[in-house]
Amino acid sequence: MSAGDLSKEVKKRRTFAIISHPDAGKTTLTEKLLLFAGAIQIAGSVKSRKAERHASSDWMEIEKQRGISVASSVMQMEYRDCVINLLDTPGHQDFSEDTYRVLTAVDAALMVIDAANGVEPQTIRLLQVCRARNTPIITFVNKLDREVQEPLDLITEIEEHLGMEAIPFSWPVGMGRSFGGVFNIQKDHLHVFTSGKDHRSADDEMLPGLDNPEAEARFGDNFRKARDEVQLIQEAVPDFDHDAFLSGQQTPVFFGSAINNFGVQEVLDALVDLAPAPGPREALQRVVRPEEDKFSGMVFKVQANMDPAHRDRVAFLRVSSGHFQRGMRLKVARTNREIRPNNVVSFLSQRRELLDEAYAGDIIGIPNHGVLQLGDVLTEGESLQFTGLPFFAPELFQAVEVKDPLRTKQLRVGLTQLGEEGAIQVFRPYLASGTLLLGAVGQLQFEVVAHRLKTEYNVEARLSPSRYNLARWVTASDDKVMKKFIDTNAANIAYDVVDAVAFLASSPAQLRVAQDLNPGIEFHAMREHSGHVFGEGV
Repeated sequence: MSAGDLSKEVKKRRTFAIISHPDAGKTTLTEKLLLFAGAIQIAGSVKSRKAERHASSDWMEIEKQRGISVASSVMQMEYRDCVINLLDTPGHQDFSEDTYRVLTAVDAALMVIDAANGVEPQTIRLLQVCRARNTPIITFVNKLDREVQEPLDLITEIEEHLGMEAIPFSWPVGMGRSFGGVFNIQKDHLHVFTSGKDHRSADDEMLPGLDNPEAEARFGDNFRKARDEVQLIQEAVPDFDHDAFLSGQQTPVFFGSAINNFGVQEVLDALVDLAPAPGPREALQRVVRPEEDKFSGMVFKVQANMDPAHRDRVAFLRVSSGHFQRGMRLKVARTNREIRPNNVVSFLSQRRELLDEAYAGDIIGIPNHGVLQLGDVLTEGESLQFTGLPFFAPELFQAVEVKDPLRTKQLRVGLTQLGEEGAIQVFRPYLASGTLLLGAVGQLQFEVVAHRLKTEYNVEARLSPSRYNLARWVTASDDKVMKKFIDTNAANIAYDVVDAVAFLASSPAQLRVAQDLNPGIEFHAMREHSGHVFGEGV
């Protein structure tokens, strides 16, 4: 493939994640983006846990039972001659680690805000990750069909929490029962709201101009109030600057109601028009550019048992450069092992299609049996390590045992696979052979792992409290120093799934004492995929 053709394919790609606080409508918006792009014909119902149709992006059994998203989903669609890779992330804070890793694989983020609740804690946490990476953010303020906060107050709140300028691209006329639609500031027309639709519509009503007498006659005080606010915005708010958006200094803001398909089209168009194409990726060895002719990519997610009938493991890989072709020879940089993936797939959530080729920005799935791990880099021969894929130190611990001793092997297989995909962190205590500890950021992770062990591995697990409540990975520049530390603190030492050494403590005070007594040891709150650690200390 010529350099020009490769560059053209890269420029057509848009890869973004949807982030939000739970119940802001993220999964609903995901469905409607697929609907408007023509990827699905009818949106799955997310209104009821007992609904016969479930969200297209929620495939795991526990998600369908509880009506929540607990695993990231990947969906690819085509819209306006662009290939859009959409990653739907868990909204629940207990699964933020999965979301953090997904954010390393995207070029932009779509932030969904509940207009009644404003910017909520989990959203703030995810925004901090985006800001740290200078990820461009498009904002969608949802649920205008309900009684919500004043839009000017929401804009102020967004700016305060994001630390960037919020530039309204549309503005609501009324709310709740009096919601009349949104005024498109860029195109200077009112998009009139119609409720109750669950399909695409090409005949939506548009009323042109801020001074349209018909709009004023139909919507009265609500339209006059919106007109005054739009005029105020036009005078007081800076013009949209695309470079400022790409550098994370501005966010375009859209208003709508995802459940009613309203405002979705504008968001989809903004993703195509405003979101960046794939850019360079930092590796330890060098900067990798997307238009390079040699293929490279990194595994940012591993999911076990997407197809329970086949006990499969799928590695989700973000293509960083070059042209992927099915059956090509690739090297796993961590092991130097060569693979020739022939059954690579693209996704529409759990629905898969065999993939013949892919380009920078695309997300591909490689079924494998433990060959690929989180953070693995695949290339055509070059040894590369991409940076920034985090594992966070767990804050909750539970000991795990199997109820039926005859299922011990299945328990270890299940926990190994779930640990490798990042669903839970699994530790082997240095002294207590046979005992395993589970570490999590949130309590719900334990519930999900117990459920998956039962449904996917036929293992009844018994979880019990542990005396530990924090962990730090430890490193030393001298092997003798590390060995002495391990021997001295054997009761508090454990190994994780990649055999990285961790110090487990029952209190912050115990950790501080260990630090004071061992100046030659470094304690880390995060571990990178390769077994090397980075980030802040305690």
